[in-house]
Amino acid sequence: MITIQPGKLDLVTLREVYRSESVEYQLDPSAYRQIDDGSETVRVIAEGGQPAYGINTGFGRLAQTHIPKDQLELLQKNLVLSHAVGVGRPLDGGIVRLVMLLKIASLARGSSGVRREVVDALIRLANAGVIPYIPEKGSVGASGDLAPLAHMSTVLLGMGEVFLAGRRMSSSEALAQIGMEPLVLRAKEGLALLNGTQVSTAIALAGIFRIYDLLRSAIVSGALCVDAAAGSTVPFDPRIQELRGHKGQIEVARALRDLLVGSEINSSHQDCEKVQDPYSLRCQPQILGACLDQINYAASVLLIEANSVSDNPLVFPETNEVLSGGNFHAEPVAFAADALAVAGAEVGSLSERRIALLMDAALSGLPPFLVRDGGVNSGFMIAHVTSASLASENKTYAHPASVDSLPTSANQEDHVSMATFAARKLHDIADNVAAIVSIELLAATQGVELRAPFSTSPSLQPVVDRIRSLVAHYDIDHYLAPDIQKIMDLVNSGAVADFCPLGVLS
Repeated sequence: MITIQPGKLDLVTLREVYRSESVEYQLDPSAYRQIDDGSETVRVIAEGGQPAYGINTGFGRLAQTHIPKDQLELLQKNLVLSHAVGVGRPLDGGIVRLVMLLKIASLARGSSGVRREVVDALIRLANAGVIPYIPEKGSVGASGDLAPLAHMSTVLLGMGEVFLAGRRMSSSEALAQIGMEPLVLRAKEGLALLNGTQVSTAIALAGIFRIYDLLRSAIVSGALCVDAAAGSTVPFDPRIQELRGHKGQIEVARALRDLLVGSEINSSHQDCEKVQDPYSLRCQPQILGACLDQINYAASVLLIEANSVSDNPLVFPETNEVLSGGNFHAEPVAFAADALAVAGAEVGSLSERRIALLMDAALSGLPPFLVRDGGVNSGFMIAHVTSASLASENKTYAHPASVDSLPTSANQEDHVSMATFAARKLHDIADNVAAIVSIELLAATQGVELRAPFSTSPSLQPVVDRIRSLVAHYDIDHYLAPDIQKIMDLVNSGAVADFCPLGVLS
């Protein structure tokens, strides 16, 4: 049971919600007072009849249109239904769980003016395992994630679709199964549900969890490559890193040192003629450390956003005011996602370069393409081509989405963030990087074994053993795609990342 304390969500909890198949929440009882104060302020304003945006007016360019009291409930219902215009595949269930948690936590701060019944209804849906069907496309990341949040909100009205117990069904059927009646939304409640950055933030959080684990997996595969290519550990010396001073670089170098300590392969070539290794081996602390710094920057931004109130207008019960602003504009999320995209693409790009190094016998000192009897056997030749294609594809995905903007709502919303797309493409990047790192793990494991009778380090040998429990040593050419898929499944499960000395993102 997770107790939601509004404004105090942490990355560990958010990761747990994303990873878990089911979660249960309860709201900190102290939050109900601020919820009640906010909803009472809205009720008084609605009863008084003075124009207040989103309470008794239209929306966007229709904000000057006054809505009579007897149509306020219809206004909120129509708002939700008219905004549920998303297209594309449904968002992943883990992401939807995050969306619901973030919306609950935001509404529970009391500045959105909804009744406690609305917050409790969302908690009840989440605890029953109801996953709203939210199409992934349709938000520009300003005025909130309107379309996707509308799809979430239709469920409260008994409309739209959901997933429940693995089945796709109508919301009305799901509500009947869990014994829950549809809600009738009061003044401002529809707007409060739709306004906010919870979808773009949830997608970006899921992206950061994946990319951070892929960074850790790439540190493991990078260390294996050092041994496979008979590389030096001298560039990871702490004195070198301290003179530069970047925290990420220092941490990655430490992780590489820890992984490689005690390697027989490394000890076997201490007196070799090589002076320096290629950058893809030597500069791992500098490159992956910079990626780690970007991940940590993005994590700090997204954690602030996860705990924010990004609704509009905002309710201030202490002064009985409703103030219109722009907290729904997701520029911080867009920038964080774009930074993550660059970091993720670089993790894959560096991994691809290390695979290329292992293919080149002149650089690696290993048989060409890591297979004996070359010629009749092609070995990892085309597996590397696959990794190159994916690394190149990521260059396009890494182009910043936040620099684009198209005006909407008859130019009332004349600058948008594109944060939702910026966050969505993180998962395309992550899919590609998972494949690249998996190919590297296969190639590096092959290379390490070709160094026999010398063995890799005590920290890396369990990685080799885990890979070999799934995929045999490459003796002759065979159907290789299933091997890659098995290691991709291992990487995506987080099992490879767990071998990295860097801890879970917190």
